[in-house]
Amino acid sequence: MKKLFNSNYQVINLLGLLILLFPLIAQSQYIGQNSQTESIPVKITAKASGFNLQDVKLLDSRFKENMERNGNWLLGMDINRLMHSWRVNAGILTSAKSLGGWEALDCELRGHTAGHVLSGLALMYASTGNAAYKIKGDSIVTAMAECQKILNQDGYLSAFPQNFVDRCIAASRVWAPWYTLHKILAGLTDMYLYTGNKQALEAATKMSGWAYRKLHLLTPAQLAANLKNEFGGMNDAAYNLYAITGNQQDKELAEMFYDHKVLDPLANVTDILPKLHANTQIPKIIGEARGFELTGNNNQKTIADFFWQTVHDHHTYANGGNSDHEFFFTPDKLSEHISPNTTETCNTYNMLKLTRHLFTWTADTKYADYYEQALYNHILAAQDPKTGMASYFMPFKPGLFKVYSSPTTCFWCCVGTGFESNAKYSEAIYYHDANGIYVNLFIPSELNWKEKGFKIIQQTKYPEETVTRLKIEANQEVKMPLYIRYPSWAVSGAIIKVNGKKLSVKVKPGNYIVLDRKWKTGDNIEVSYPMELRLVSTNDNPNKAAIAYGPILLAGKMGIEGIKEPAPYAVNDQNEFNNYNIPADVISTLNTQGKKIADWLKPVPGQLLTFKTAGAASREITLIPYYQLHGERYVLYWDLK
Repeated sequence: MKKLFNSNYQVINLLGLLILLFPLIAQSQYIGQNSQTESIPVKITAKASGFNLQDVKLLDSRFKENMERNGNWLLGMDINRLMHSWRVNAGILTSAKSLGGWEALDCELRGHTAGHVLSGLALMYASTGNAAYKIKGDSIVTAMAECQKILNQDGYLSAFPQNFVDRCIAASRVWAPWYTLHKILAGLTDMYLYTGNKQALEAATKMSGWAYRKLHLLTPAQLAANLKNEFGGMNDAAYNLYAITGNQQDKELAEMFYDHKVLDPLANVTDILPKLHANTQIPKIIGEARGFELTGNNNQKTIADFFWQTVHDHHTYANGGNSDHEFFFTPDKLSEHISPNTTETCNTYNMLKLTRHLFTWTADTKYADYYEQALYNHILAAQDPKTGMASYFMPFKPGLFKVYSSPTTCFWCCVGTGFESNAKYSEAIYYHDANGIYVNLFIPSELNWKEKGFKIIQQTKYPEETVTRLKIEANQEVKMPLYIRYPSWAVSGAIIKVNGKKLSVKVKPGNYIVLDRKWKTGDNIEVSYPMELRLVSTNDNPNKAAIAYGPILLAGKMGIEGIKEPAPYAVNDQNEFNNYNIPADVISTLNTQGKKIADWLKPVPGQLLTFKTAGAASREITLIPYYQLHGERYVLYWDLK
């Protein structure tokens, strides 16, 4: 591979002192907050609120490494190439070379990546405080605003002609213009919320005004025809803008993207998901969840609750992902859908966004448990540690391997959401209520709750070790409950120590361990959840199962035979290889003879999170965490005999 990134942006940090004087005003993905940017307060009482991203700093871990690789890609991206199709559409002179794949000039989805890049840069700035991300985002906003001005189409802004939207309204064939417009609107909004860029808010407001005027005179039948095409989270983006502007037209725009065909049955708790394109639906539900927060409409809450539970219970694989070839299938029939195109990464990105909404409403540990499952076993697993490139699918057919994007020639939807996912790992580690702090994830990090003068420094090598250490720093002694998540998988118990003294744990897994006392600087908490091997069987077949150790999914290493250049990297818009050439000696059957898993799968001494089969196959098979396995073939789901 050629060198992917340049270091031109390192000098930009010299300007950071000036830019960092502007206070970060962003909410943590708009949820459970009353940001000073909002004109419209939430209409519900949240049980938990997210901390702003700048209040949580990642410490050294795989998560921080992924975030840094993501940041390097974002900063190394050529803005002129990124904006080439935008300038061509606006008639602005440009000599740049077009990007490839889904950003090529002949691709109808062109322009969506720039919206994701704006969000990614804004999130990286909020997460790190590095001024380089804001400066680059500002330059893209300026370029977009220029295109919007030159287009002079009542606020319309995109990299493709407005005729694409006309074709969508007419129910003519076109590839998802509102999907792209959603990402542009969301990216501009993020630049305002996370960096304070007022030009971004102005461009977003003009864009929303154009969309409202474009649609508000349409008949219900015309609106329904418009919604037959994938429209991403246009309702979510419009609701988020409404929260800032207080403009009723933004709220009405969001409501114009209410898809009666899909959402009405969900409101009546009816599962109509089979055969529907999965990631067309999930963003709609996120929008309804946001609508509930801003309007108090319980119909929207029912939709979000029922959808999440249905997907979680009946459509979710062991890694927390869903869908086969991008579609929902017959509920629970997971064993029949172990294919090259399982679990689209975009779906999991969006399911985690929805999960955060639902957690803030309830503070229910089931949402935090799912978040951990999907974060470690899909999102963390989807980035190539060599290059920072992203995966579209997590292929589960035995003997396949992960396929990654290329830096200038792919730009799938999952590349775009990857810019965001890898920028906001700190969003769900901690939450708070009026009194105390929820510790949901065990990721090395530092929380600074400025309003309370209270810090938590979390040090851990979890999941490589079972112990997490929390150190307290406080301006003064403060009485506060800490709610420590007791994961559902931790069936071997919990060990809690405060300042070296072991405490009695009276709650069961799937709850919070509440430590309510006066805290002072120097107090230390140790939390340990012993991990065990366990099977994660498919809903419909107990003999088709993945293997997990505590929260971590394990994959069987099957070597690199037949993986030749350019594999495992995709070319152009190819998100899979048509010919994986699976070797004949790939083993996907384990002869367990009904024995306990610890009898036929043994830890390898001196190698963390590494196991080997013992008498269960014709040869020894090594299993390691799925998020660590890259560049080789693997087996995730096994046939048990």
